[in-house]
Amino acid sequence: MQSSTLQFLRNLEKNNNRDWFNENKTIYQEAQQDVVYFVEKLIEEMANFDEELVKLDAKKSLFRIYRDTRFSKDKSPYKTNFGASLGMGKGSQKAGYYLHIEPGKSFLGGGIYMPEPSVLKAIRKEISAFGEEFKMILEKDDFRNYFRGLSVEDKLKNVPQGFEKDDKMAEFLKLKHFIVTHPVSDDLLLSESAPKEIANVYKAMKPLVDFLNAI
Repeated sequence: MQSSTLQFLRNLEKNNNRDWFNENKTIYQEAQQDVVYFVEKLIEEMANFDEELVKLDAKKSLFRIYRDTRFSKDKSPYKTNFGASLGMGKGSQKAGYYLHIEPGKSFLGGGIYMPEPSVLKAIRKEISAFGEEFKMILEKDDFRNYFRGLSVEDKLKNVPQGFEKDDKMAEFLKLKHFIVTHPVSDDLLLSESAPKEIANVYKAMKPLVDFLNAI
């Protein structure tokens, strides 16, 4: 990735308004194309362990940079990051991978975020029924090398209805999202080895993604 791409995002954070953005539209387009090229290289590396990803269109995987401000107090018109969905997000109810590029705040994500109620219930049933298999995934050395556990954002205080309170997987059943994240430094993003190193992190996520997609 080019350092100019991260610099564009830094400048956008300081000048988050339409006039500045329109004056720098060409720079934005160059940064966006740089991210598309980076994601293409990343998909090539990830296809070594997940052939399904070959079908992805790098450009279509990017989220729009324009913010939906209709229901937000923050009326800044633009996101200050580039995001790419690699089989995850954009309304999908399928687990996959996510790339977030933001100076000093970049990270990799994997799993499923905000599944609809029917999907969430199915995942919980799978975890309850195959708890040992699920825990083995989370306890693998390569998984633990990169992740500190599943996100506890919005976690319930009690075991959800339909499950026993003393279920051995009770703490996991309280989760509403099944995702893991791993921070990425600016230095790594700018290195030639970035696609390969990032793909290795996603490879460690794959058993979790596969488990969530097996329902």
